Amino acid sequence: MLPLIMQALLPSSLSPAVAQSAGGAIQLKAARVEANSNTGVVTAVGNVRIDYPTRQIFATAAQAQYYSREQRIVLSGNVDVIQEGNTLQAETVTYLIEEGRFVATPGADSQVEAVYLLPEDAAVSPGSGADTGAGEASTPAPPPSLPSPPDELPADLSSLNVDN
Repeated sequence: MLPLIMQALLPSSLSPAVAQSAGGAIQLKAARVEANSNTGVVTAVGNVRIDYPTRQIFATAAQAQYYSREQRIVLSGNVDVIQEGNTLQAETVTYLIEEGRFVATPGADSQVEAVYLLPEDAAVSPGSGADTGAGEASTPAPPPSLPSPPDELPADLSSLNVDN
């Protein structure tokens, strides 16, 4: 019933654990791994490392829970995720396996940090609205021009009507 390549209940001393999902094998390494065949939840605690080669995902966290029935993984505690060169850092990250989607939540007084690499052909210059389509590099738009200052300022600036 559990889509796991492991016994229904792992001894806590047995690591790594490997979970089987619709998208290939997910390798899970941790200090301690527990699996509950009644709930379908695999919990990993301590120096958790996840390797999901089919989707080119590598992640580390303090704890992870794999909910096999819902096809999701919840990573918590100083989470780092790398996928195809893109990075995601947060306190909690939920990975929805079937959707291939990450949902990240920051810790108190912090923010989620994400870096996404854009493919060369997807880069569009600001203001152009579209790629050239011919494989040519687009020329960046020139910066907006500023108006020239007047040749001479009035001697008495108090006559200028400036609202504060």
